[in-house]
Amino acid sequence: MDSRKLKILTAIVDEYILTGEPVGSKAIMSHVAASSATIRNEMAELEKQGYLEQPHTSAGRVPTYSGFRLYVDTLMEKNYLSDQEKADLDRMIPDTAVTEEELVNSASLALAELTKCAAVVANQSPKFSMISKVEVIPTGKRMYVILMITSNGTIKNKVCRLEFDLTSEQLEFFDNFMQQNLQGVEIDKLSDKMFEDLSAAMGSYMMTLAPLMSELLELSKEFTSQEVSVAGAKNLLACKDFNQHEIISFLDNKHGMTKFINESFSGLQVLFSPESDGFVISNSSLIAAPFSKDGKQIGTLGLLGPMRLDYARFIPYLEYFSSRLTELLSDQEGTDDEKKEES
Repeated sequence: MDSRKLKILTAIVDEYILTGEPVGSKAIMSHVAASSATIRNEMAELEKQGYLEQPHTSAGRVPTYSGFRLYVDTLMEKNYLSDQEKADLDRMIPDTAVTEEELVNSASLALAELTKCAAVVANQSPKFSMISKVEVIPTGKRMYVILMITSNGTIKNKVCRLEFDLTSEQLEFFDNFMQQNLQGVEIDKLSDKMFEDLSAAMGSYMMTLAPLMSELLELSKEFTSQEVSVAGAKNLLACKDFNQHEIISFLDNKHGMTKFINESFSGLQVLFSPESDGFVISNSSLIAAPFSKDGKQIGTLGLLGPMRLDYARFIPYLEYFSSRLTELLSDQEGTDDEKKEES
């Protein structure tokens, strides 16, 4: 396309993002040095090429998915945050000594409030991590906590009540057995069959330690099912661009978005609903970026909203929030290490 068509398309997308209404030639004459008739002819060409569509006869045009894709990838003029804007965003996420979950939740809630979209958070896809430690900790009479830690720093635990107390020999055997057979195993390789085989391999210890293996199997399933949370769901319900039934369907099955969220582990991504049948919400888009802890990517923060999002304004917000989360989580990791050294 020539430069005039590109300018016209950019002006139409910008105007449509602002108003949500079909854009006519007169609305963009101030952006392009051409007559109204020339602009109408160029708009007709853009429609033939699939970048615009005309919802009604004699109405203006609106961008198609292809028009938005070209706009985001090539035409959009990205905004940059000022120092004052960054300071304002910093105040929206607490930098006090809080848990990882609280930090991520604070960021997603703030992002949803700031953009009036839904903020989506997903933990890292299981295929990227492996088991680094399994430990059983006695906590009281016949009470034990099973601890499982992965290579990306995720920790999960489960309380196990037994009908008898385990001896130190049994606990030592279990710890050694886990170290030999589970340490270094990729999370997505865990299965019911694997735990059945491990139980059988325990020999004479199988009967006494079977309850621990059963609880460990349940705990492993928490790792293999990717967690997805949504903040600002009310913003989706209030959006006139969406079908309410599709929003409810999405909220009932948030995990359907994991396939697209995982694509952002290679960096910031902008995805549109027409690109796949897996998007439950039609006419929607997802902007997602990864965040890290201790040098390892552990999750994704995303914005879900209508296709006519203000990408130029929202992408810098998302990039800053994801980078800020990475800084805070890394600082938290350093603080925890310092506390351990002091103790």
